Amino acid sequence: MKKMRKAVLGSVAVLAASTVLVACGDAPEESSSEGGESTSDFLPCIVSDAGGFDDKSFNQLGYEGVERAAEEIGSEFTDVESNSDADYAPNLEGLVAEGCDMIVAVGFALSAATVESATANPDLEYALIDDSADVDFDGEKDADNVKPLLYNTAEAAFMAGYAAADFSKTGVVGTYGGEPFPTVTIFMDGFKQGVEYYNEQKGTDVKVVGWDGENGTFTGGFLPNEKATNAAAQLLDQNADVLLPVGGPIYEGALTAIADSGADAVMIGTDADVFESDPRTQDLILTSILKGMDISTYETIVAAADGDFDGEPYIGTLDNDGVGLAPFHNFEGEVSDTVQGELDEIKAGIIDGSITVESYLNQ
Repeated sequence: MKKMRKAVLGSVAVLAASTVLVACGDAPEESSSEGGESTSDFLPCIVSDAGGFDDKSFNQLGYEGVERAAEEIGSEFTDVESNSDADYAPNLEGLVAEGCDMIVAVGFALSAATVESATANPDLEYALIDDSADVDFDGEKDADNVKPLLYNTAEAAFMAGYAAADFSKTGVVGTYGGEPFPTVTIFMDGFKQGVEYYNEQKGTDVKVVGWDGENGTFTGGFLPNEKATNAAAQLLDQNADVLLPVGGPIYEGALTAIADSGADAVMIGTDADVFESDPRTQDLILTSILKGMDISTYETIVAAADGDFDGEPYIGTLDNDGVGLAPFHNFEGEVSDTVQGELDEIKAGIIDGSITVESYLNQ
C-alpha cells in the first residue's frame, strides 16, 4: 500500500490544485424530484454555506437529504448556493419569496441569518444543520420554527482517534480545522480524547499536534486554499503521519501537503465517507467520521410534509446511528488485527456510558 500511495501522490497534487469551486450566490434553482410530475405542493428548499453543494461534505449531504425527501413526498425542491457570508440573508429572502414551505440552512455560519428569517416568517418551517439556533448564547433556541440538527461527532471522533493512535508509525497524529467553532472543535476534542484513551489502555505516548483542547491550528475559513495546505504541512513537519482535517473541503489541503512532502501519511475524513465521495483520496483515507446529515434532513422534511414538524433539536449519536465511523476500505489489511474488535467494544462502552466522551453537547 505504501508504494501505491506514493504512486498516486503526483496526480493527487495536480487534481487538488485544479479544483474549481461552484459559482455561488446565484438565484434559486428549482429542481424536479425523480418521480416525474409532482404530486405534492409541499416545497422543501435548501441554502448552502460558502462551501457549495459540491463540497463532498456536509453541504452535499444536506442537499442529498432534501433531494431524497422531495422524491419521497413527490414534490420539487429549490436550492441556492452561497459564495460568502454576505449571501446568506439575501439567499434566505429569495427562498421565502419562492414560496418554500421548509427551508434547510446548511451550517453554523447561517445561524444568525436563519434565526432572523425565521423570526420574520413565523409561518414557515426551518431546519438548521450544525447549530442550535441560539444566536445570543443564552442556552435557549431563538426561534420556535427552527429545528436544529446537531451531531455529537465527538463520540465517533473518539473512535477515530483511537484508530489513528494504533495506526501511527511515528507516534504523532495531528488535526487542523477551518475555524474554532464548536461544531469543528467537537471533532478535535473527540479525536484527542480517543488518542488519550489509547495511551491509557496500551501504555503508549502517542502525541496529538494541532489541538491541545483549547488552542490549535486553523485555516481561518473553509476553502481548499493555500492556508489549508500550509496547516496540513505544519502538522507533517511535526512528524504527524495521520491527519484529521475538520471543515468540509479543507481536507484537500492535506492532499496537496502530503503530495508535496512525499510523506508516508494518511488522512481521516469528516462528515461523509470521503473514500466514497472523493475517489482522489482512496489511497490516503484511513477512515472517516460520519455525520448522518442526509438522513436527519430527509426525515425532518418528510415529517414536516406530513404536518408533523417538531422544533425540538435532533442530536445524532452512536446510539441512534446519527454519527459513526466508516470502514477502513483500502487499509483493512494494514490496520492491526485487534483494532476493529477494540473499536466495537469502545462503541458499546460509549453507548452504555461506561466510556465518557466529553463535548459541548453533553456538558
